[in-house]
Amino acid sequence: MKSVPKLIRRFAGIWVLSCVLLLVVNLVGFAALMVWQSPDTADSPYHIAAETGTALVKSGSGDYELTEELSMKLAQQDAWAIFIENDTLGVAWCTENTPATIPTAYTLSEIADLATGYLDGYPTYVGESENGIVVLGFPKDSYWKHTRPTWNYSFIANLPQTTLLMLLANVAVILTIYVITNMTLLKSVKPITKGIQNLSTGERVHIPETGLLSEISSNINQTSDILQEQTEQLRKKETARANWIAGVSHDIRTPLSMILGYAGQLESSATLTDAEHQKAAVIVKQSNRIKNLINDLNLASKLEYDMQPLKKRQENAIAIVRQVVVAFMNMDIEEKYPIVWNTDENLSSCIIEADGDLLKRAVENLIQNSINHNENGCTIFISVAEDAENCMIYIEDDGIGADEKLIEQLNHTPHYMVCDTSTSEQRHGLGLLIVKQIISGHNGTVLIGKSEYGGFKVILTIPK
Repeated sequence: MKSVPKLIRRFAGIWVLSCVLLLVVNLVGFAALMVWQSPDTADSPYHIAAETGTALVKSGSGDYELTEELSMKLAQQDAWAIFIENDTLGVAWCTENTPATIPTAYTLSEIADLATGYLDGYPTYVGESENGIVVLGFPKDSYWKHTRPTWNYSFIANLPQTTLLMLLANVAVILTIYVITNMTLLKSVKPITKGIQNLSTGERVHIPETGLLSEISSNINQTSDILQEQTEQLRKKETARANWIAGVSHDIRTPLSMILGYAGQLESSATLTDAEHQKAAVIVKQSNRIKNLINDLNLASKLEYDMQPLKKRQENAIAIVRQVVVAFMNMDIEEKYPIVWNTDENLSSCIIEADGDLLKRAVENLIQNSINHNENGCTIFISVAEDAENCMIYIEDDGIGADEKLIEQLNHTPHYMVCDTSTSEQRHGLGLLIVKQIISGHNGTVLIGKSEYGGFKVILTIPK
């Protein structure tokens, strides 16, 4: 099934894109957070401690003083400061806000500790001053100090490779989870896609209603049951229709034969008046029309339900059409419907795969159609042509023709038409329906239009 690999590729593409976007977003977000959380260089505790050490000076009276600018800066940071002299290692100066818990004397080891870590829980930073050091203390929750910044050299040297391996391991874990999850999903999707494909071909579908997509499977099963039921009902209706046509046709033949027989006797009887002979002739004519209509209904029904198999073989379309033309010319004793053969004399054959009998019937129906719809007579023009792929049969006349609306209906109506404008001359179009069915069985086309001679035109196109 082509849809499943396509679905897998789509999922894989989405997964890769998601991983890349997630990595980029995390990196950008982490960098933005670091920039946002990191203080400016001028406001960093190390810089402030160095500034404080430089700004702390000894006055003429021997006391230490801090400039007003630095005092305000420390106050803004809520920081305190002490000065430890080199000689005594004691606190010689401190700010007013220095906590009372801060010692006033230190050992060298204590000074080393507070330079790198904390003093009584306060993060402390050291600035160099004359004759000592300034220790700056900030609120306990203001900064976090890494007090043991010592790493194995090989760890630092191999950090890029280690980071890459960890990243690959994370990707492998995520990929495994993704594959397992999607294989479970695809296991549910596969029978659903197959079921939908089978629905399109009219097959009965039953998908196991389990898994994540059980509701969809249930709906497809219900749809399949409905379609199967509708198909069965339609088949029963069509079978009943075909049987009804066949039964009615069979039942009508016997009484119709009797009507034709008796009407024929009356038509030739010498004891009847001329008016009675005319009435008998009308009965014979209309009975023949009923007989032809029944034959057409039977053939149309058989073609529609594939009960009339096409016996195709190599045929010369020109020879078939010429036989039909000769037969009609022989029947036209009054020469009311002359036929003109317009086929190119240089074209002697046009070979196609066709059922010769049915193709004859199609051409006969079209010629008879011109005769039936032109009671005052008309000239019928017949021609056969070909191109590299098709054989074309043209049947035209110079009769009354048809308007654009009727031609449009005849070209696009898939069933026979009934004209209610005249009850004496029903233009049911059944002959044209049979022509379309026959040509469709030959994989050809039927085009109806106006003739250049002013009447009706039909073009039959049959592939070679």
